[in-house]
Amino acid sequence: MTALLEVNDLHVAYGKVEAVRGISLSVPEGGVVAIVGPNGAGKSSLLNALAGALPATGEVRYGGRSLAGLPVEDRVAAGLCLVPERRELFADMTVADNLELGAFLARSQRRDNLAWVLEVFPRLRERLQQKAGTLSGGEQQMLALGRALLSAPRLLMLDEPSLGLAPLIVREIFRVVRQLRERGVSLLIVEQNARVALQVADHAYVIENGSVALSGSAAALASDPRVAAAYLGAT
Repeated sequence: MTALLEVNDLHVAYGKVEAVRGISLSVPEGGVVAIVGPNGAGKSSLLNALAGALPATGEVRYGGRSLAGLPVEDRVAAGLCLVPERRELFADMTVADNLELGAFLARSQRRDNLAWVLEVFPRLRERLQQKAGTLSGGEQQMLALGRALLSAPRLLMLDEPSLGLAPLIVREIFRVVRQLRERGVSLLIVEQNARVALQVADHAYVIENGSVALSGSAAALASDPRVAAAYLGAT
């Protein structure tokens, strides 16, 4: 499959502390790639660097084009969108207004995209005039994901989408992930819940101490004894 995102020898540092150490990976067009690993492994730093929110060295190519020097807003306009771990919603604005902000760069597709978002997240339709800060954690995650979808992403990066959510909401979020793949959206998912991540992904990387420790098909990693023992609760 043609690679939509290609990352080669990426490094991210906070002062003298290197959080990402020479990571290389790729996301194919229309594919779902999972990144799993322990807390502090550099997973979120990696996504933030790809989104343009953190300085990094190395090569990042998206759609065959180098992203060197490209600011966050231009990456979003090109279809590269991140849903951060903290969601970054505007708490004092309504659900409807938060969604409108997501549609800013894709006005021509706004009507169809909004209709689809409210179809897959009917709870958001019921709360359009409610302030985002009053939503439950699961509803806020739905809103963050819905806002990102209104930008018509070509590659959607999700940082810990299941963090702190009840199992029923996690299933709902990953149901939408499967629907996105059917719609041709590529996904790069950072997730501590390795079991659900490996179930939905085609390919996966295990990151430890800022580097890729293992990589392969999601099915192969799910059956790897090392992954099972460390991340799936198996012995």
